[in-house]
Amino acid sequence: MNTGSMRRLALTLALLAAPPFAAAQEAAPPPPAAAAHTYTPADFARYAPRTALDMLEQVPGFAIRQAVVERGLGQATGNVLVNGQRLSAKSNDVVTQLSQVPADNVVRIEIVDGATLDIPGLSGQVANVVTRAEGISGQWEWRPDFRRYYTDPQLTRGSVSISGSHGRMDYTLGFDNSANHSGAGGPTTIYDADGSVRELRDDAWTGESDRPRVSAKLAWKGASGSIANLNASWQKVLFDYVEDDHRSGPGLPDRLRTVRSDAGGHNYELGGDYEFGLGPGRLKLIGLNRFVHDPSQDTVEVQYADGSPTEGQRFARDGRETERIARAEYRWKLGGDWQVSAEYAFNKLDSVSSLYALDEGGAYQPVPLPGGTATVQEDRYELMGSYGRDLLPTLAMQVAAGGEFSRLQQAGGGGLSRSFRRPKGQLSLAWKASPGLDVNLKLQRRVGQLDFYDFLASVDLADGQANAGNPDLVPPQTWELETEVVKSLGAWGTTTLRAYAQRIDDIVDTIPIGADGESPGNIDRATVQGIEWTSTLRLDPLGWNGAKLDLTWQHERSNVADPLTGRDRPISNNLKDLAEIALRHDIPGTSWAWGTDFSYQFNARDYRLTEVGRLWEGPVWDSWFVENKDVHGMTVRAGVTNLIGARSLWQRTVYVDRRTGPVDFREDRDRRIGPIFQFTVSGKF
Repeated sequence: MNTGSMRRLALTLALLAAPPFAAAQEAAPPPPAAAAHTYTPADFARYAPRTALDMLEQVPGFAIRQAVVERGLGQATGNVLVNGQRLSAKSNDVVTQLSQVPADNVVRIEIVDGATLDIPGLSGQVANVVTRAEGISGQWEWRPDFRRYYTDPQLTRGSVSISGSHGRMDYTLGFDNSANHSGAGGPTTIYDADGSVRELRDDAWTGESDRPRVSAKLAWKGASGSIANLNASWQKVLFDYVEDDHRSGPGLPDRLRTVRSDAGGHNYELGGDYEFGLGPGRLKLIGLNRFVHDPSQDTVEVQYADGSPTEGQRFARDGRETERIARAEYRWKLGGDWQVSAEYAFNKLDSVSSLYALDEGGAYQPVPLPGGTATVQEDRYELMGSYGRDLLPTLAMQVAAGGEFSRLQQAGGGGLSRSFRRPKGQLSLAWKASPGLDVNLKLQRRVGQLDFYDFLASVDLADGQANAGNPDLVPPQTWELETEVVKSLGAWGTTTLRAYAQRIDDIVDTIPIGADGESPGNIDRATVQGIEWTSTLRLDPLGWNGAKLDLTWQHERSNVADPLTGRDRPISNNLKDLAEIALRHDIPGTSWAWGTDFSYQFNARDYRLTEVGRLWEGPVWDSWFVENKDVHGMTVRAGVTNLIGARSLWQRTVYVDRRTGPVDFREDRDRRIGPIFQFTVSGKF
C-alpha cells in the first residue's frame, strides 16, 4: 500500500469509526469535577446572559485563552473544556462554540486545576462548561457599528444558531459573519537623514471584510458511555482595501498614489471523534480534514500631476492549503491516570505568486519573482505518553513525554527535503495551598510550527518591503516555565498572578538572505520573561452594589541577538506592556447596566534588515456602553469607542542599504481613526 493510500485509510477510519446516531434516553450531565470553584446559572443572573460565552466572560478573575492553532492537534492547549472534552476542531473555535450554546443549557461552570484532569497538556486554571440540551432553542445577535470618518456603516455582522436534542443526540446549527469595516487617515511626513522635510503625504484608507460561515455540530452519547462528535463548517472570505495618498514635496511633482487590495476564497473543515470503552480503559479516535483557498491581489499605482507616465506594480498570489489529521488516544487508570496518544498530520501548501510592472502602454507585464511559486508539504508523526496522580491530598502531578518526527519537502523555489526528530513533554503540578489559594507550576518542552508562506518569496507593495523566501527554515523549540497563583478574595472577588520564562531555540525572525535579500529565518536562541496580573474586584463590600472592576496588567521582556549587528535586542513586534481596566455596573432592581474600559498595549519595534519601526494604534483606547437586558425580551446595548482619540501610528527609519549603513529617510505617520459607534441587539426564539 503506498503512502497516499495509508493516509486516506487512516483518516477514513478516524472519521467513520463513530456508530450511527440513534434515539435513546437523554443522557445526564457529567458529575461535578473536583473544582477549585463551581458557578451555577444563579451566579450570573444579574448579567442576564444569552449564551454560555456570556457566562464564562463574567467568571471572576478568569481570562479565556484560545487553543494554540498549529498543524495537527497534539495535546490539549487553551483553558476551556465543554463537558470535560477538548474541541476536536480548528475552524470552529471554543469561543464560537460557546456563543452558540444558550445560557439556559448551561448546568454549571467548573474552574479546575489543569494538572488534576485526565487531559494531558492542560495547566493552570481551566474552565469546564457543563451543558445539557433541552428541547429546541435558538438565539441571534446583530452587531452593527458606524464610524465618524473614512468608512461606510458596517451592517452585516451577526450570528444565529439553533440548538436542540433528540434522544441521545444533541445538535447545533449556526451561521455567523465576523464582518468588519475599518479605516484611518491623516498626514505622513518623510524626513531626510539631516531632519529636513523630503515629502508630505495626506493618506486615507478603508478596509471592508465579510467572513460568512455556516457550521454544524452533532454530539451523541451511547447507553454504554461511548461518545461521538461530528463538526463541520464552510466559510466564504471577502476583503477589499482602498487607499488614496496625495504626495508633494520640495522639488517633487504632485502625485496621487493608490493602493487597491482584494482577497477572497473559502475554507471548509470536517472533523469528528469517537470514544468508547476498550479493555481496561477508553479509546478515542479523531479525524479532521481541512482546506483553505486564499487568493489575493495588490495593485499600487502612482499618477503624476505633471503628466509623467503612470507607474504601477501588481502582486498576485493564489494559495491552497490542505490539512489531514488522524489521531488516537487510549487512557486507563492504574495507580493514576495514564494515556498514550499517536497522531499523524499531513499539511500541504500550493502557492503561485506573480509580480507585474506597468509598461508605457498601460499594460501590466510579468516581472521575474524567484522563489515565489512552490509546493511545501509536511508529514508529521507524534507519539506521547502521560501519567497523572495525586501525590498528596492537596498536590496533584501530571507528566507527559514523547516526541515527533517530521519530514518537510519543498518543490520549487529552491526547495529541498529534510527530516527532524524533536523530543517534547510537560510536567505540571497543582497545589491547593489553602481553601482560597491555588498554585500551579508548569515546565514544558514544546515544538513550534512554521508558516509555510515564509518559505516563499513575497512582496508588500504598499510598504515597499519584500521577502526573498527561505527553504532552510526549521521549526523552533521552546522550553517554558510558568507559575500561576490564584487567590480568592472572598466577597471582594479573585486575583491571579502568573510569571513565566521561555528559552526559544531556532526562533523565527527576519534574517539576511543572499547578498541583499531578507526573509523570515532562524536565529539560534531567544529568551522571554514576563509577569501577568488579572483580577476581578466586586465593589459590593464598599456599598456600590452590582459594580465590579476587571483589571489586567502584563509586562514582558524579550532578548535575541540581532542577525545583522550581533547586538542584543527585543524579538520583533513582541509584547512589552499591556494594561486594561474595565468597570461594569448592573443597577440592582433594574434591567439596566453601564460600563467603561481603558486599554493600553505597547509592542517592541519590527526589525528588518533595511529598516526598523513600530506600527501601532493608541496609545490608549477607551469604550463606553449602556445596556438594557429586557427590551421586549431582547438585550440591547449602545456604545462608543475611541472618544479620547486613539491614532494609527507608524514611525520607522529606513536605511540606504542595511541597518549598519547610513540613514535614507525617516517616516512619521499619524492617522486619525475617530469615534466608533456600536449597537448590539440579541435575543432568543
